[in-house]
Amino acid sequence: MDNLNNYIEHTLLKQDAKKEDLLKLFDEAKANNFLGVCINPCYVKLAKENLKNSDVKVVTVIGFPLGANTTETKIFETINAIKDGADEIDMVINVTKVKDKETEFIVDEIKQIKAACQGHNLKVILETDLLEKDEIKYACECAIKGGADFVKTSTGFVKGGVGAKAEDVELMYQTVNFAGLQVKASGGIRDKEAALNMIKAGAVRLGTSSGVKIISEG
Repeated sequence: MDNLNNYIEHTLLKQDAKKEDLLKLFDEAKANNFLGVCINPCYVKLAKENLKNSDVKVVTVIGFPLGANTTETKIFETINAIKDGADEIDMVINVTKVKDKETEFIVDEIKQIKAACQGHNLKVILETDLLEKDEIKYACECAIKGGADFVKTSTGFVKGGVGAKAEDVELMYQTVNFAGLQVKASGGIRDKEAALNMIKAGAVRLGTSSGVKIISEG
């Protein structure tokens, strides 16, 4: 596949990332025509400034990485991120609420955050490492009801977690595709083979910090 760069959201979410690391990320994203960069909210303005003459999208994360902030806090984060120039929002679902099947809470939270996105894409991070297969399907169904645009596998922050698995991506795709939602695979995608497997399973976005390596592999 020659257009892998069109799938990649070049990602840097580490706590100890320095400004020079972020500037390198932006330069790599521009040089390789990646679809986007995914960075923490406090760097949205920096990203927007550095990517202003490119087509690279600025993606940021909300309620990251635990998803356990109050809905009001997530809404505030979202409004602030959009004001700073974010093109897309990746929110972490409240995993406890998924485990407890609190449908009304989950759907309402997604609806409110989608409204705060002001027309921008909203991706719902399910944290698949912490969910059983039926819970993944249930969370996807909540994302549909909430009006999200994407479901996403992982934050990459679960200790001992695998991250994206092709079987989970396929389950997510099969659950949401009929409703027009798309799938982002993220977490543990470190080589071209893994990237292609995720796309084959139904992902149209890949969140990875290994984008340059992936597209340079033969």
